[in-house]
Amino acid sequence: MMWCMTLKEKLETDLSAAMKAGDKVRTRTLRMALTAVKNEEVAGKRSRQLSDDDVVRVLTREAKKRREAAAAFGDAGREAQAQAERDEGEVLEEYLPAQLGDAELTALVADAISETGAAGPRAMGQVMKVVNPKVAGRAEGGRVAAEVKRQLVQ
Repeated sequence: MMWCMTLKEKLETDLSAAMKAGDKVRTRTLRMALTAVKNEEVAGKRSRQLSDDDVVRVLTREAKKRREAAAAFGDAGREAQAQAERDEGEVLEEYLPAQLGDAELTALVADAISETGAAGPRAMGQVMKVVNPKVAGRAEGGRVAAEVKRQLVQ
């Protein structure tokens, strides 16, 4: 029987390896990611074990925070902090599914529109409901929404 490691276990194993290797950026980033995962596990009325999909959602949210912080620091002329945020973002990206290319996203959205028979900007929610599960973790919500809107308005 082959034993498979959960994503959370992989993060914990990699954190241990990073600490032994003295990799400060990776150690800091993985600690932060595991803290976010643990916070998510105890959020709500009772604690629960997160599935790999849930962990990917948490990591996606953390990666987005890093991108936004890097942009904010960059705009403020604080390049050192911006680079630190980008470095953390790169570590997180290693644990996320590969991002969809523009062509793949366009095709998925087009399929969802034809599947739902949606037309016009008012049908955006209906299309998003179909597209979101298909792109989970592989494209940012804002990017997906922009593509749905673009195709519905044409």
